[in-house]
Amino acid sequence: MLSLSTAVQPQVTIPLSQLVNVVHSLKTSVGSGGAVGRPRAPHEHASQSEPRYPEPLWNLRDLGLSDLGTRQLNDLALRVLPRLNLQDAPPAVVASRTMWRTSHLSTCSFFGNKHGFPHLGMSAPVDSRQRPSPLQSVCTELQHCSVWIQHRGFKTLRRKTKRLQSAAVERPVEPEGFPPSFMKGFLTRDKGIDMESLDSLTKMVNLPDGQQDAFKRGFAEGFLKAQTLTQRTQDSLRRNRLILLAVLLVGLYGISKIPFISVRFRTTTGLDSSVDPVQMKNVTFEHVKGVEEAKNELQEVVEFLKNPQKFTNLGGKLPKGVLLVGPPGTGKTLLARAVAGEADVPFYYASGSEFDEMFVGVGASRIRNLFREAKGNAPCVIFIDELDSVGGKRIESPMHPYSRQTINQLLAEMDGFKPNEGVIIIGATNFPEALDNALIRPGRFDMQVTVPKPDVKGRTEILNWYLRKIKVDAAIEAKIIARGTVGFSGADLENLVNQAALKAAVDGKDMVTMKELEFAKDKILMGPERRSAEIDKKNKIITAYHESGHAIVAYYTKDAMPINKATIMPRGPSLGHVSMLPENDRWSETRSQLLAQMDVSMGGRVAEEIIFGHEFITTGASSDFDSATKIAKMMVTRFGMCEKLGVMTYKNMTEQSPETQAAVEHEIRVLLRDSYERAKVLLRTHAKEHKNLADALLLYETLDAKEIQLVLEGKTLETR
Repeated sequence: MLSLSTAVQPQVTIPLSQLVNVVHSLKTSVGSGGAVGRPRAPHEHASQSEPRYPEPLWNLRDLGLSDLGTRQLNDLALRVLPRLNLQDAPPAVVASRTMWRTSHLSTCSFFGNKHGFPHLGMSAPVDSRQRPSPLQSVCTELQHCSVWIQHRGFKTLRRKTKRLQSAAVERPVEPEGFPPSFMKGFLTRDKGIDMESLDSLTKMVNLPDGQQDAFKRGFAEGFLKAQTLTQRTQDSLRRNRLILLAVLLVGLYGISKIPFISVRFRTTTGLDSSVDPVQMKNVTFEHVKGVEEAKNELQEVVEFLKNPQKFTNLGGKLPKGVLLVGPPGTGKTLLARAVAGEADVPFYYASGSEFDEMFVGVGASRIRNLFREAKGNAPCVIFIDELDSVGGKRIESPMHPYSRQTINQLLAEMDGFKPNEGVIIIGATNFPEALDNALIRPGRFDMQVTVPKPDVKGRTEILNWYLRKIKVDAAIEAKIIARGTVGFSGADLENLVNQAALKAAVDGKDMVTMKELEFAKDKILMGPERRSAEIDKKNKIITAYHESGHAIVAYYTKDAMPINKATIMPRGPSLGHVSMLPENDRWSETRSQLLAQMDVSMGGRVAEEIIFGHEFITTGASSDFDSATKIAKMMVTRFGMCEKLGVMTYKNMTEQSPETQAAVEHEIRVLLRDSYERAKVLLRTHAKEHKNLADALLLYETLDAKEIQLVLEGKTLETR
């Protein structure tokens, strides 16, 4: 770009190529509308090595000067063209002294900027491979003084800063001396050759007449295809934007379901997005077996849900909450479902852990939503399983200052200012002692129903219920299996029947017999058989005499439990096992029965000592000593069965005096020593029976109660 500056007119910036064309036009044909061109100076001679360039042709109409008169053109020429003789120039030009204003120019390298570059003038050599610049041509024709030719190889930060500063300055108003068409032509015309039409393009490339139509047709087809391609590209971009928007929305919805990321996306209005009740029409009290007392207590809750006017007419109020307490697997959840099924009311189920959340206020919000939905569908049943996880005792914790909001909201919903008539809350827990006192007070969980493990009658009913669902032999007696499953819950009995069915299927049988049920019972009580374990003969003999010692003491001790089975087959962590089953359920045990259990536990170690000597006893009696020590400690510290210490209990031994602790330990040792001596006397007395039973175990590996009795009576066993 080149700057034109006069003393009167404001500064105007125009392209240099257009200025050269204007100068040429003014020199050759001022006032004529014909074609004008750039004449060559007389001293210019074309070199053979110089390339020839086509010269552009311009007319006054193209230059925007058709509206100017001769005087105006002369005035424009005087202002635009510099002169050597300042006497012929106007006063403004003389005052300015310099028509061409130049700036500091950059060379093609930093070295040139630092050390300078040679003076360029009329005699400066020009590379023949480069086209002469328009300013050089003008200066050559006008025989003007040398000027600096701007050749920029790179841009500097200083030049960029000056350009930005000049662009920020408000441009002055255009002078009125020139018509708008003239300035428009200067400012909007591109550098180089401007092709205005397809015809001029065909003439420029010198196409033959026969090929011009084909050229135009191809140009039109290419233009249309380009338009089509552009339209397709725009449609594709628009379609991709829609797809990306849909993916983004789906992604945000997915993120809203992730609890650790969805802090600001998920609404905490309920357990999930909504709380839906369940109809329990297919579950009634007929499906609950072995807990008759609990069913009887819950029957009045069912009556209230069916006919609430029966109780309200008398002015009475039914308990708002029922707390089911019992060990795992006894049927607490099944009882709650049966209550809703008997009353035919909606059943809302929630686990205590569902209310526990890392975000503050989420648990309380879910409690509110649960009770709001339940009140809208009253009468109904709300069952909260594992209540201790949400209703535990409230404590002051600096680490969790907001941990009490959930239980506080539960307390307010159960017994607050807002009544919840027709909503029965049933809670289930295995640890009632862990619940907050405000939760189990009257007005919230008024009733506390204990659901214990079933007795022999209950186990028989449960076994018959589950045996109906599989194919069984008609000779199966559920009562025998029930007697051998003391301490089993309803879930354990269901697992026993299922294990028996799987064993029958593996053996290829079409029904379940007592053999499969006994196998499943032994597997649950003693662990699975380890037939792959290779036990050498010496260890088998030691194990056989060890287990025979337990069986002999149990058989000849008065108050010991009857023997069920003895085996030297490795099961679980043990190499052998003797199982004993009571004839009936024991609700309490006598001192004689406890001492008998200790004697049976000592029988294994005593047998090893008698048969193999004191130096060859093994570690196999460690679990036996654990059970014997536990019984002796309970007799001394809790049951009051020690003459020296009396009937006093000692729950925490660390709080007792050293003398008391020493006395307790002494009495425990006395009980264990006496039990060991009794077992030793009994085994020495029945040494023959002991040897016969050990030989039978080495031969058959497993003996049941009848076979053990035959061996001890000296009878021969049937060949298996």
